[in-house]
Amino acid sequence: MRLKRTPASTTSWPTALDLMVKAVLFDFDGTVADTAPDLGHALNRQREARGMTSLPVEQIRTQASAGARGLLGLGFNIKPGNAGYDEMRAEFLDFYAARLCHDTRLFPGIAELLNHLDACSLPWGIVTNKPARFTNPLMQQLGLQQRAACVISGDETKYTKPHPEPLLTASKKLTISPSECIYLGDDIRDVKASLAAGMEPVIAKYGYLGSGHPPETWGAKYLINHPQDLLAYL
Repeated sequence: MRLKRTPASTTSWPTALDLMVKAVLFDFDGTVADTAPDLGHALNRQREARGMTSLPVEQIRTQASAGARGLLGLGFNIKPGNAGYDEMRAEFLDFYAARLCHDTRLFPGIAELLNHLDACSLPWGIVTNKPARFTNPLMQQLGLQQRAACVISGDETKYTKPHPEPLLTASKKLTISPSECIYLGDDIRDVKASLAAGMEPVIAKYGYLGSGHPPETWGAKYLINHPQDLLAYL
């Protein structure tokens, strides 16, 4: 299928786009699913156990795509290599696992987009830095596991995004050239990984966008405001 610009659209596409798309790959947190409420619950359990106030989910969303590293940095100003970080991370992940899919939901429009891809027999997959112990149960509970053509989690390749290896692994599994894939994500790492892999990045402006810099400066040519904006081009 060719991805073409529609002049009347509010989506930020370049003026001369004619890209053959044979597969669509997605980031997970902040792109396919709004996982911030359950990630935030785990972080706030840690804060409350230490006599600290809970953080609002709106604040947590800014770091949710960065996983434990970003959230522990937000909640405790601690980072990898600091004393106690490994223990804090293990506790956070255990709390998260205990309440993995309580308030997590697909973003509005994602279900319709995936239904459209399935109806068109256009393969789609997930490439995420999230460990498989969380990705696979979430995919199952959200009804996506059996539908995805591939699911590449963060501990299934030697490197994680922004390294291109996870995206290249997905491309190989699909037996589709990277140049014929698009990758939809909400973090600057997604853009860097896409470009390094030779894929076309698309930024999900409805996502978490946690880099602190405007997504228009990340190096991607294409941005969408809603998942279904992609339907106009497929």
